[in-house]
Amino acid sequence: MIIELLKSKIHRVKVTQSELHYVGSITIDEALMDAADLVENEKVHVVNVNNGERLETYVIKGLRNSGQIALNGPAARKAQVGDILIIISYCSLEKEKANSHKPILIFPNEQNSL
Repeated sequence: MIIELLKSKIHRVKVTQSELHYVGSITIDEALMDAADLVENEKVHVVNVNNGERLETYVIKGLRNSGQIALNGPAARKAQVGDILIIISYCSLEKEKANSHKPILIFPNEQNSL
């Protein structure tokens, strides 16, 4: 049996930009992507701590060490600059491997740096 598990989580980053008239997705600082083992175009769930909004989108690589967290396209309606987000990715594993799986959790500071 295959089950879905938490792969990685960027816990509590601040939205730095909101671009409504953009193709779509979430732009994430490349250093945060690397730390969370996220790849460009990977599907993520985004949870807004400020207003409870949840959405599913894909990752666009942002400038390394910029602290950039930008919601683009329709997702921009789900958060304001300054809102706190949790960004979550999942993986699918055989149930037998689930007990030994260790997700990657990162906790950036208030400037969205490691």
